[in-house]
Formats: sequence, C-alpha cells, structure tokens
Amino acid sequence: MADRVFIFDTTLRDGEQSPGVSFNIQEKLEIARQLARLNVDIIEAGFPITSPGDFAAVQAIAREIRGPVIAGLCRANPVDIDRAWEALKEAEHPRIHIVIATSDLHIKHKLQKTRPEVLELAVAAVKQARGYTDNVEFSAEDASRSDLGYLCEVLEATIEAGATTVNVPDTVGYSIPQEFGEFIAQIRDRVRKIDQVILSVHCHNDLGLAVANSLAAVSSGAQQVECAVNGLGERAGNAALEEIAMGLYTRQSYFNKDTGIKYDEIYRTSKLVSSLSGMAVQANKAVVGKNAFSHASGIHQDGVLKERTTYEIMNPELIGLPQTNIVLGKLSGRHAFRERLAELGYILDGDRLNQAFERFKNLTDRKKEITDRDLEALVKNEIKAAPELFLLDYLHISSGTTVVPTATVGLKRNGSIQEEAACGDGPVDAALRAIDKITGFQDISLSEYTINAVTGGKDGKDALGEVSARVEYGGRPFIGRGLSTDIVEASVKAYLNAVNKVIYETGQAGEELEVAGKRRRGRPPGSGKKTVKK
Repeated sequence: MADRVFIFDTTLRDGEQSPGVSFNIQEKLEIARQLARLNVDIIEAGFPITSPGDFAAVQAIAREIRGPVIAGLCRANPVDIDRAWEALKEAEHPRIHIVIATSDLHIKHKLQKTRPEVLELAVAAVKQARGYTDNVEFSAEDASRSDLGYLCEVLEATIEAGATTVNVPDTVGYSIPQEFGEFIAQIRDRVRKIDQVILSVHCHNDLGLAVANSLAAVSSGAQQVECAVNGLGERAGNAALEEIAMGLYTRQSYFNKDTGIKYDEIYRTSKLVSSLSGMAVQANKAVVGKNAFSHASGIHQDGVLKERTTYEIMNPELIGLPQTNIVLGKLSGRHAFRERLAELGYILDGDRLNQAFERFKNLTDRKKEITDRDLEALVKNEIKAAPELFLLDYLHISSGTTVVPTATVGLKRNGSIQEEAACGDGPVDAALRAIDKITGFQDISLSEYTINAVTGGKDGKDALGEVSARVEYGGRPFIGRGLSTDIVEASVKAYLNAVNKVIYETGQAGEELEVAGKRRRGRPPGSGKKTVKK
C-alpha cells in the first residue's frame, strides 16, 4: 500500500503575502470552501495576530469549514499563541503553527538572540500551544541554511515539548533537489522520535526549484508538503499545489505515495484563486496553464489524435478541465444552463443562479455561441466578495480621432440613478473619471490595469473580455474584475467592483468623502487605444 503524503495548503497565508494580493473575509471563505472540496488535509487560514481582519478571517473559516485541519500561524511568543487560539478554537480540527528562525543569519541579524535563547523560546511556545490543543506544528524558519546539528537539537526539543508536526522550510529557495533530499534524510536519521511525528517541508521558488525540492524531500521521507494554489507566495512563490499533487499521481509508480486530493477539483481551484487574487496563471504554467494540454506541432497533433498518451502524460479531464464542446445559446433555458454549470462543477441556486442566468441571456444577445469558458467566466463573475453599493445602469461613450473622448455614466444606488459625465485621454479614462464624480472618492489610485480575452467566437470578433483593475486606497490594494464583450464596459465594471470593495472594506459611503483637491488616479496604459488580443 502506498504511503500517505499530507497536503498543507498555505494559499490564504503565505499566498496572500504575494506582492499585490489581498483577500477580504468573503474571498478567503470562498477559497477555503473550494479547498475543502479539493480535499486538502490542512488549510492555513492566516496569521491572526497581524491584523483584526486576518483574525476575523481565520475565525470565520474555523467556524464554518469542516473536514480539513484549520491552522493559524504565530510567532514563538505568548501573545501570538493566545491570539491564534482565540481565532482557531471553534474549528473542528484546529492546529497552532509556531515559527521561529534557526539559522545563525536570522538568529543574529533578525532575532538578535543566541542559539540557547531561541531554543528556549521554541520549547516554551510549543508547551504553551499544547495547553490549548494536541495538534501543534513547529517550523524552523530558514532551516535549509541552519547548522544541521543545532537544527536537529531544536527539532528534538520541540518534539519532546509536544509538537506533533515539525516543518523544515527552505524559506528563501536556496536548496537544490539532491542537496535538500539528503538534508531531509539526515534529519530523519539524527532526530530522536522523528518517527513519532509528521515531518513536513515548505519550499520557496526563488530558483524555480520549489516543487522539485519538495518531491525530493518526499522521496527522503517527508510526510507533509506545504504548498499554495498556482504557486502563490512571497517573492517567487511557493511550491505549486497542483504540481505536487499531479507529480505524485502521475509518477505514483516511482514515489509510491498517495494524497487525498480530489483531482477533478484542481482546475476550478486554480481558476478561483487566480480570479480572486488578480494573479493571472501564465499560459505555459504546468498542469493548469492554458497551454498545458494544447498542441501546436503537426507531429504532436497527429500523435495525440492517434493515441492521447503519446504527448499527454496527464488526462485533462482528471483535473476537471472541461473538454466538452456543448454550446448554449439564446434559446437555452434555465434548466439547461443550470445542468451545464453542474457538469462543470459549479452549483448555483437562488439569487446567484438567477443573476448568472440573467448575465448569460444578456451575453447571448451579443455572442452567438456560448462555450464552457464563457460559462466559467460568468460564474466567476457571480462570486461576490462585497455588497455592490453602486451598480452600472448605463454607459454612453463619445470618442474618435478628432474628438475629445467623453463618457456619461449612470450608476444605480438604492434604486435611484446618479449620472455624471467626464472627459479623458480615452474612453476608459473618461468613464472612470465619471465614476469618481458619482462616488465621491478622490484618492483612489489605479495602479494596475490588465485585459484578457477569456473566450473567442468563430471569427474571434465577439471574444468575451475580462478586465482586472487593481486600485490603491489608504495604502491598501483592492482588486476589481469586469466581464463583457465590450472592453470599455468591462473596464468600467472592473473599476466599479474595486470601488465597491473600498466602500465595503473601509465602511465609507462614497458621497461622504470630500471631493476636493486633485485626483490622483492614474490612467490605464493606452487608454482609448487598448485592444483585446484575439
């Protein structure tokens, strides 16, 4: 029988530490629900001491999510540990995750302590955590650059103190696979009672080796891998969950290891995290990238048509990648729409179904054929992370090579329509300026603006475009998304989605803010000239 490898997902903690990524509570809950459907073993929900918002998110996940272990990270100090337990205590399976650095570099320059002091802190922290729960994980930060003898001493002491999982991170992605595999093997040989706990690894991708290092560690006896969906994480990111899972599955004859992952949820999980994080998955990304199961070479196409396994080592259907070409259109009813969504793995009921169906019918008036990717985009649009105080009612644009671009925007709020007009350097810029006038915000800065062609029609001219707008307000990032066959409309929806998040997260009503001073919102690159690549 194959040995078990436990999958520890840190998308909501380390993944959120990716530059520019910030999830609100509802977004974290949405991702946690999907991670539970994916059947990960442990969900690291956050770092409760860092902010009231992170505490509330960990607490909400602990209260709702059943099945996986829910972990919260804390430093090796009493206040952190108390705060972590307060957030986790209602979880079905809580875990306190303690971290302290063990490399001389970190001990001297970051912690400004001595080796004996760090050892004492680690042991005291584990003992304190064990007073709350019998599921305690200890992480030796920067373990791969630590003195092996001292590291083994710390791991032995924390196991003796009650740690049930000990984690060996390659915190800065410094290791290479053979070296890291040997490192883990030596730890297994030298640390007493290591066979009585779970040995975990957490690898970063600074040299592009996070997955390779993690798999090398598994070959050397690591029983838990800490990873993130789409490889999100600080700097170059973490080991990608989907690559770890499919690596162990595809090469099961080599590793002889099993996970509990429900493989057909991998694709949906990747798409959800990409959408809510605003971090697009690169086309050539392993397992979940757009090109992962595409074949352009004639030789490859011929081979795949004759026998799929000639050039595909994984079946795309296994990871939940839609393969059917069923096309829905304007004559399709609600039942067919709902059933097709169910086949794709998206269960919508009530208002969410009604809203998605209304958008679907509106789209059929502009796009003759609705594909599975269109449906995915529509469902993604239904993941509401914040109440929509302002809704787009209408948009009128006047633009051309010899006229000043002008936009008139009507926003619906509490049943009434508010209208403003503005000029700009292009139709998008003009429309966003009109929104600013209505909402009353003066200090929102548009820091990033991207357009993607989500789908295409027969001639590519009716592609469904998705715009992602990242704005800054009060030093915090907010990500908005918009979807339409009209790229200006999609841009307006994305910006408005971000503004609604600002209002929701800050508790402010737009008209209550002073409208004074110069607006500092940047303009999207190439406003008025931006086109979607077909």
